Amino acid sequence: MRLRIISLPGDGIGPEVTTQAIRVLHEVASAFGHTLEVDEKEIGGAALTKFGDPLPDGTLQSCLAADAVLLGAVGTPAFDHNPRELRPEAGLLRLRQELGAFANLRPAVFYPALAACSPLRFEMVQGTDILIVRELLGGLYFGQPRSIEGQGTSQHAYNTMRYSVPEVERIACVAFELARGRRQRVLSVDKANVLECSRLWREVVTRISAGYPDVQLSHMYVDSAAMSLVLKPTQFDVILTENMFGDILSDQAGGVVGALGLLASASIGGPVGLYEPVHGSAPDIAGKGIANPLGAILSVAMMLRYTFKLPREAECVEAAVISVLNAGLRTPDLARSGERVITSSEMGEKITEWVHSSADTNVRVASRN
Repeated sequence: MRLRIISLPGDGIGPEVTTQAIRVLHEVASAFGHTLEVDEKEIGGAALTKFGDPLPDGTLQSCLAADAVLLGAVGTPAFDHNPRELRPEAGLLRLRQELGAFANLRPAVFYPALAACSPLRFEMVQGTDILIVRELLGGLYFGQPRSIEGQGTSQHAYNTMRYSVPEVERIACVAFELARGRRQRVLSVDKANVLECSRLWREVVTRISAGYPDVQLSHMYVDSAAMSLVLKPTQFDVILTENMFGDILSDQAGGVVGALGLLASASIGGPVGLYEPVHGSAPDIAGKGIANPLGAILSVAMMLRYTFKLPREAECVEAAVISVLNAGLRTPDLARSGERVITSSEMGEKITEWVHSSADTNVRVASRN
């Protein structure tokens, strides 16, 4: 298969982690007989510095012509005082819109080798395997009108949370379809006791569930869901929720499993999928060679699974990550006393070596458990 990828390293540690993810992807393509084409473009602060635009037209057109996009991270303090449309994050938000990527998939999986990283007791978090399906193009982040108005003590700000029936229908269908391939359970998270948007959300999701009689649907308010994520994380399978709630809960789920640096994501639904690690640009450690590339590498695994429909290749990458962690190799963010600490590049090298040896010997990939 021909794999046409646009790489958007972006800001901070983005270039460091995407370099290792592309390195692994090259090895996967070679090992499984695919042709890989990678072109690199600017986004975020890097694009503002070079072009004065967080999403230059050349970057956007290249992304629209590709099969998939791999993003590193956006954001740098140098542009914190820019107007909203000239901040690095504006480029990412616009890219999601232009790609039509309305469904954000964020898995949070507990790796026994990283038990010491979770703030929860082993018996509470063991077996946690959550997929958060977040609506990505609606809600407060995109709703209009929005503004900061007035001066001094009379200054006020407002945002608009807005959802339509078709927006809720399409994200609900994604969640139910994915649940069919997992443990057949969907938890819809809302705030229907307070918000009109959430009441519409609950009504539509309940109606859509009738078309999926094999999937069990339940509902929970977002504050209760946040508490339950800490108290009983293993009870969750697929969590379906709106934009802001999904943003918050997915980071919380990362804290529960103790590995924010391992969190991958896929933004799908349009003609071109966007794949990125959940962690930010982390400018404080940029350029030091210590950033954790596993989130970006696991995002490549999601790309192989969801865009290219190559589950065997995706499982090979995931198994490589498990194997390296089981071997005790850690970037600084994951290391505990006595564990071997390696650089970003060394982690990418070890993953690549495992993919190579696994493909050569035709070893079936290990399960996450």
